[in-house]
Amino acid sequence: MEKGKISALQMAFMMYPTIVATAILGVPSITAKYAKTDLWLSPIFAALIGFLTVYITYKLHKLYPKQTVIQFSEKIIGRILGKIFGFLLLFFYIQNTGLILRAYAEFVVGSFLVSTPISVIMASMVLLCAFIVRGGIEVLGRAAELFVPVFIFPIFILILLLIPDLEFKNIFPILGNGIMPPIKGAIVPGGWFSEFFLIIFLLPFLADMKKGMKSGMMTVFAVMMTLIVVNLIVLFVLGSTTSTKLYPLLSVSRNISLADFFEHVESAVMAVWIVGAFVKISVFYYASALGTAQWLNLSDYRHVVWPIGILIVIFSLWSMPSSMEVNRNSINVFPIQGILMQTIIPLLLLVIAMISKRIRQRRGSKSS
Repeated sequence: MEKGKISALQMAFMMYPTIVATAILGVPSITAKYAKTDLWLSPIFAALIGFLTVYITYKLHKLYPKQTVIQFSEKIIGRILGKIFGFLLLFFYIQNTGLILRAYAEFVVGSFLVSTPISVIMASMVLLCAFIVRGGIEVLGRAAELFVPVFIFPIFILILLLIPDLEFKNIFPILGNGIMPPIKGAIVPGGWFSEFFLIIFLLPFLADMKKGMKSGMMTVFAVMMTLIVVNLIVLFVLGSTTSTKLYPLLSVSRNISLADFFEHVESAVMAVWIVGAFVKISVFYYASALGTAQWLNLSDYRHVVWPIGILIVIFSLWSMPSSMEVNRNSINVFPIQGILMQTIIPLLLLVIAMISKRIRQRRGSKSS
C-alpha cells in the first residue's frame, strides 16, 4: 500500500509544524485565561502528555512493527471492537482536519484576504495537500524537510525584531497563585501534544527504526521550547492583555516598528501560518487516507484520497460559523477528544497487548 521510506529526521520535520502551526497562534491567549502570567509554564506540563503519547506509540509499534493502529487494534481487542475503534479514530481525524482547515481559512480571510470567499481558500489548500498525499510518504517527508526552515525562520526574525518592545517585568509574580493555574492552562495545549500519536502512521515506514523513539521525544522537546518562547514573547509585549487577544502573536507582530521603516511584518505570521497549516493538514490528510484504506482493506490508499478530501471540505463548511466558534471548540471540545482518542485509549490498547503477550508466553512455557 505504501512503498516509500522516510528518515527519523523527516518524521520530526513532519510532526514539528503539525503541532506548532496552530498552537502558536491561538493557544497563548487560551492558556493566559487560566495561567495568567505563568502561561509560559503551561507548555512544560502539557509536554508530559506528548512524551507519554510518543512512548505509548513507540511501544505499540514495537509490538506490531509493520502495522498502523487501524490494523493492530483488531488483533488486540478483536475484529468487531477494532473496526469500531478504527472508525471512530478515522472520523476523529477527518473531522479535525476539517476544523484545522476552517481555522486556517478563518485566519487568512479575517486578517488578510477579507474579500476572498472562504470556500476558495479551503478548496485550494485541500487540492494542494491532495497532490502531496497522493505522492506518498516520501514526497510528504521531503516537502516537510523543505518547508520547516521556511516555517522557523520568520518566527526567529519576529523574536529578534521584538526585543526592543519586551517588558521583562510582565513575568512577575511567578507562581503568584500557586501551581494549579499553569496546570489548568496546560490542558488545552495538552490536546495538541496528544497529536504526536500520528507518528503511529509514520513509524512503519521509517528507514531507521531504532531512531523512532529518540526522534519523537526530541520533537516533543522542540515543540515545548517553541511554545515556551512564544508564550514569553507574547507575555513580555502584551502583559495582562494577552488573554483578550484572539491571535496574540499576530497582535504582537503589528507592534514592530524600526526607524519608521520596517513595519507591518504581520505578513511573516501569515507565511508561518500557511506553511505550517499546509504541512499539518497534509499529515492529518495522509493519516486519514492511509487509515481509511486499511480499514476498508483496499490495496492502495490513493483510491480514497479525493473522496477524503471532499469529506474534509464538507466538515470544514459544516463545522463552525466563525473564528470565535472555532476558538471555543479548541477550548472545550478538542483537548478532551484529543487526549482520549490519542493517549488514553492507545494506553489501554498497550496494556491489553502487554497482558495478552505475557499470557501467551506463559502458555508457551507451560506447553514446552
